[in-house]
Amino acid sequence: MLRILSRLGHATIGGVERLGFAARFFSAILRQSGTSVVRPQLVIKEIYQAGVLSLIIVLMSGMFIGMVLALQGYETLVRFGATESMGVLVALSLVRELGPVVAALLFASRAGSAMTAEIGLMKTTEQLSAMEVMAVDPIARVVAPRFWAGVISLPLLAALFSALGIYGGYLVGVRLIGIDGGAFWGQMQAAVDWRYDVFNGVIKSLVFAVAVSLIAVFEGYDANPTAEGVSAATTRTVVISALAILALDLMLTIFMFRGGTH
Repeated sequence: MLRILSRLGHATIGGVERLGFAARFFSAILRQSGTSVVRPQLVIKEIYQAGVLSLIIVLMSGMFIGMVLALQGYETLVRFGATESMGVLVALSLVRELGPVVAALLFASRAGSAMTAEIGLMKTTEQLSAMEVMAVDPIARVVAPRFWAGVISLPLLAALFSALGIYGGYLVGVRLIGIDGGAFWGQMQAAVDWRYDVFNGVIKSLVFAVAVSLIAVFEGYDANPTAEGVSAATTRTVVISALAILALDLMLTIFMFRGGTH
């Protein structure tokens, strides 16, 4: 029993220490972000790597999830004679919840893991050390552009995810099932509030973007400089990002929507 408590204590202390290191690392990124402003081409290049190359998987996932939502929603709404509300169901589900959360999970799996692996590999091959020798700050030159690229890319990807999801719901609901198109779009426009629903969804995406980007660059920079170390850091990025996204989503949903009423 004492051994278990001892291990639990060591694990807790280790977790708190890493949180402290991550907070100091985040502070260093903010201090060294001037280079990203002076040389925006560094961030634009990383936006292409993190955002543009993630477009296909995000857009296709959004389309399929919107279609599934419409099919599942129809089965429920038809029992209450409210099939015209399908547009509302699909739009609110995507804008408030599924768009920000699923896009963030996809981003962490594809772009976040790639950021960790890339920075970890640069550490393993001593490229980061070589920069320091040449008086180039690796946080300013390597880490900060990737961090800001993630912060900019993820909210845009989440918006596109929701837009394609709504279109997928339209294809299934209106074109396949035969719901009136005017009712689909009209009820959606009447029920979705730009400030309450859309703006809060964007805030969620922004919070997720900061969390996922920070976890990705921190794990890469903190990785053991071996092949196994980079592999373990990449795995930690995906796992910790997923847990952080779901935990933050719970807290933000309670704070923003208070049970879904406004």
